[in-house]
Amino acid sequence: MRIGMLSPIAWRTPPRHYGPWERVVSLLTEGLIAAGVEVTLFATGDSRTRGTLHAVCPSGYEEDQTVDPQVWSVLHISEVFERADEFDIIHNHFDFTPLTYSRLVRTPLLTTIHGFSSPRILPVYKKYDATSFYVSISDADRAPELSYAATIHHGIDLENFTFNPNPEDYLLYFGRIHPDKGTREAIDIAKLSQRRLIIAGIIQDNTYFRELVQPELDGKKIEYVGSVGPDQRNQLLGKAFALLHPINFAEPFGLSVVESFACGTPVVAYNKGSMPEIILPGRTGFLVSTVEEAVKAVRTVPEIDRTDCRSDAEQRFGVERMVDEYIQVYEQILQ
Repeated sequence: MRIGMLSPIAWRTPPRHYGPWERVVSLLTEGLIAAGVEVTLFATGDSRTRGTLHAVCPSGYEEDQTVDPQVWSVLHISEVFERADEFDIIHNHFDFTPLTYSRLVRTPLLTTIHGFSSPRILPVYKKYDATSFYVSISDADRAPELSYAATIHHGIDLENFTFNPNPEDYLLYFGRIHPDKGTREAIDIAKLSQRRLIIAGIIQDNTYFRELVQPELDGKKIEYVGSVGPDQRNQLLGKAFALLHPINFAEPFGLSVVESFACGTPVVAYNKGSMPEIILPGRTGFLVSTVEEAVKAVRTVPEIDRTDCRSDAEQRFGVERMVDEYIQVYEQILQ
């Protein structure tokens, strides 16, 4: 089986720090290769893979301001379709634009929909619904107008996350600094819980950070450590008393939640989007609707056995499970 894997080019694949789509593409690519599948990864030139790397864009446009996103995106996408006859399947992780190339080639196109940035992009997915194949990353993120080959939850490389049975006393916020992700709500939860909060992640909304987050930072009770790489991520997640995930949107998945489980750390999350699919209330975390409910949940975190969090990550969110499920979809497409 020969797969042309189309990764985004906002960040390197795998990312150095932030880059959830690129991280999933890398895990899937390397897992497929380990399973004996031939994969050509279309990604940035500085990307890393044990498969064949094909790149026209030198580096991610979020990392290199000389890279024009529009120019290099179309050049990048066109590469895989111009080589379409070399592959049994093209696997697209680059949102909706590659769909517009799909009827120009005979090779089947599978698109993993990593979330809908807006309902305005749905007409593209609807146009190609009958001739392409879609995978959702959670049942919660399915559009009723579309047909799906499967729902496949993301997997993580469990070896990169160390189980820690003896956490420290701080709460952790790990994600984009943006109103959607609830950074300010996490601060309020921590303050009312009278616990220290560490904030990690890229600043995606500068005004929000400047007005609602930065004034609360004192380097002691509320600390911002920036965007962190894999080693520091593992340490922060593993030592946390709990991960706060007070999202204000219907999040399609939430990698940090599963990564937290892998370290043994329970999660207190707002009951939105995919959270009810990921969190087992009372066993791996708590689903809440308000800051006040989150504060109460933080008080009951000690009732959760951290080994249950780790075992749930192993049973439901390992990368091997994700790879196996994608191979099943590939085989269905090629029947």
